[in-house]
Amino acid sequence: MSKSFSAFGLAVGAVVLTCLPAAAQTKVTNEGISASEIVVGTHQDLSGPIKGWGVPVSNGMKMAVEEINAAGGVNGRKIRLVVEDSGYDPKKAVLASQKLIERDKIFAMVGAMGSPTVLAAQDILLDAGVLQLFPLTAAEFTFKFDPAKPQERLKFNNLLPYVESTRAALKYMMEWKNFKKPCIMHQDDEYGKNVLDGFNQQLTAMKVQPASITSYKRGASDFSAQVAKMKSDGCDLVVLGAVLREPIGAMTEAKKLGWEVAFLGATPTNVMEVPLLGKEAVEGLYAASGFEIPYEDTAKGKVKDWLVNYKKMFGTDANTQAIIGYNAMMTFAFYAQKAGKDLTGQKMLDSLESGEKFLDIFNSPPTKFSKTDHLANTITQVQQVKGGRWVLVKDNLMF
Repeated sequence: MSKSFSAFGLAVGAVVLTCLPAAAQTKVTNEGISASEIVVGTHQDLSGPIKGWGVPVSNGMKMAVEEINAAGGVNGRKIRLVVEDSGYDPKKAVLASQKLIERDKIFAMVGAMGSPTVLAAQDILLDAGVLQLFPLTAAEFTFKFDPAKPQERLKFNNLLPYVESTRAALKYMMEWKNFKKPCIMHQDDEYGKNVLDGFNQQLTAMKVQPASITSYKRGASDFSAQVAKMKSDGCDLVVLGAVLREPIGAMTEAKKLGWEVAFLGATPTNVMEVPLLGKEAVEGLYAASGFEIPYEDTAKGKVKDWLVNYKKMFGTDANTQAIIGYNAMMTFAFYAQKAGKDLTGQKMLDSLESGEKFLDIFNSPPTKFSKTDHLANTITQVQQVKGGRWVLVKDNLMF
């Protein structure tokens, strides 16, 4: 992406007005829609600390676009996906969003990556009337909206929220294992704060005091100080507001100290790479999750075919992240199709808020939005690493 975009002013482009209760108005762009295509943008971490998320997410999105277009597109329009690299850097995410709005004239931002990066660019999108759909973060700012701020109506999230999923998984673990001294190690950004909020809220509800609260800088690789502190504080359960490398690093450090303690990760921990890369160090790790992870040797039907096709297309096994990216684009196409042949921003918004259910091929909970709730669901699972892969421990959890 050219650095010249840092100097760009933000032009709103073509917008339409749509009505909200209490006479508030939301402007929604009609940019990116032509007789032959719909232009959709996304920014991913393709080169930074969570590229293990960003690369497969973008692959999953590309696979979905190829399938949709091969089947005739969305009411005859082909989807054109424009992918930008944010490097998990909020400043780069802002520049990427400006470029996608100004130069590429996107209709919607779909599946953008990361809590700090999505948050940094969110106002730019909303001010331009660009829908922010299904970002790769479950932070509350991506779906909670104030009716007095009509542009916030453009935010929709189909992922399991960090606060609610952390609460549900923590409640289950506390009651199941009778833990008395829980603690948390969290990333020091918007994502980590959401996990911390869920941790604190659930302990308050259960009238339990945390044994230890510690944080780490985004992108850190040394967790010796944090682990030593939690061990010294006598923790019997460690909640991880971490992503991919950090659970491995923290559990490896615990084993170096000979510290036998249970670890519970937030939803971004529930990815195939953690047991694949962490091996024995992460055996026994628990994590909150939104759906069961499919493995090619046990999958059947459409899921089996999807896993095989993904490997053919990208030369590597599909993972959780690829599924989430694929579903983000498939969900967009579903609601765009429902919006009708005369697609506009207002009709897309109405379609999203219609209450229509989208069901994926992976047996996830249905995606369904309304005019007052732009979060799809809060049904949580707990999974555990056993024998080098994730297995289901408990389903249908609520806090």
